[in-house]
Amino acid sequence: MESKRYVVIGLGRFGFHLAKELHERGGEVLAIDRGQAVVQKIKDHCSQAIVADATDRETLEALDIASANVVIVGLGLPMDHSILVMLHLKELGAKNVVVKAVTTEHAKILRALGATQIIFPERDMAEKLATGLTSANLMDYLPLGPEHSIVEVACPGSFVGKTIRELDLRNLYGVVVVAVKEVIPERVVPLPRPDYILKDSDILVVIGSDDDLTRLGNVE
Repeated sequence: MESKRYVVIGLGRFGFHLAKELHERGGEVLAIDRGQAVVQKIKDHCSQAIVADATDRETLEALDIASANVVIVGLGLPMDHSILVMLHLKELGAKNVVVKAVTTEHAKILRALGATQIIFPERDMAEKLATGLTSANLMDYLPLGPEHSIVEVACPGSFVGKTIRELDLRNLYGVVVVAVKEVIPERVVPLPRPDYILKDSDILVVIGSDDDLTRLGNVE
């Protein structure tokens, strides 16, 4: 199977580690930054590393960046740099562009220009950490949008020995169990049946609104 081609523009902390991780997972990664030192540092951890100014449209066109499966723009400040790069990429026909945003207004502009996905790395990580620290049973957290997420919840003691049907989580908490991770034996049960009996070692994978998930995460 042919590996996916990624282009990472901007090698700050976010872009550097993302490029390295994508490469380690088998992706073909082109890393671009204006700084010679950081390009030299990343060159052994990606397919190709280039010193270039990505705000220059001719450079993007010459490198055929728009044909990549995914282009990730990890530029921070000044914001107009990522806006200009986004504009060039869409004009060149890039289909899947993920862009790092600095502010809400910045994100609105990027979205209006056609960004496929907007990310706030620092904010998203802070929210994930805060969710885990403030909810006793929440173990992992994946935001699905402004108000909904998928989380892993350690099975509360009061749930042990009961079936999913008995718990009636959809009506009582507004959440749905989409999978159960069993520790003993180690396996995943996708879309568990209503008569599945929960064990104290089980981890519930649940989808719902953030408010409902927080309530569930504090059940004892």
